[in-house]
Amino acid sequence: MAALLGPLVLCALLAVFRGRFANTHGALLLVLVIVAVAANGNRVAGAVAALSAGVWFDVFLTRPYERLSIASRTDVETTVLLLVVGIAVTELAVWGRRQHGLASRDAGYLAGIYAAAEVGVSGDSPDALIAAVSDQLVRALGLTRCRFEYRTGLDVPRLRHDGQVVSGNTVVDVSRQGLPRSDEIELLVEGGGRFWGRFLLRAGPDAHPSLAQRLVAVALADQVGAALSGYALRHS
Repeated sequence: MAALLGPLVLCALLAVFRGRFANTHGALLLVLVIVAVAANGNRVAGAVAALSAGVWFDVFLTRPYERLSIASRTDVETTVLLLVVGIAVTELAVWGRRQHGLASRDAGYLAGIYAAAEVGVSGDSPDALIAAVSDQLVRALGLTRCRFEYRTGLDVPRLRHDGQVVSGNTVVDVSRQGLPRSDEIELLVEGGGRFWGRFLLRAGPDAHPSLAQRLVAVALADQVGAALSGYALRHS
């Protein structure tokens, strides 16, 4: 609604004073409306705001007024520039939100690793750490379920320590195919030169974690391995 009606309302207000200022000033104010919509909406909303601004700029602020036509070449150029700048601003806003989202996600992953490390160094039973890491793995990888067991198997896909997922002898293209859903995926937990157990991961329907996300999962499993190794040393 803001994308459709914002430029219309602004142009209608400016039309009252259009004889007192250059219409290029109105075009600059319309760019502000497009920026506001694009910053708080999405790509579609920004594009709609840019098109709406171009149409109502033509109708209210270029001669002949109240008609969808333009008599002046300068006004044509201004309208075209308004559309181009509006689309460009929208793309920049979308890119900025995407980068902010990635930065926030990475910060969340680091916070999860730090929280797991804090639990690990507390010296208490590793059960609390295993539970905390299981929750982190569900969020980081887009899982529906994660559980831990003190043994391993050879009949399920595996998330290796290099971040690759293998099923049998085949490396799964996770970015395209997603995590395997036909069976649970094991993530081995090792530490102190020995094997401790594995996390079994049940992938969600849209689980396409990036390599960075998978390496975060490996780092979390390593925290559990280190904690289990330290706990065993303290109680041996």
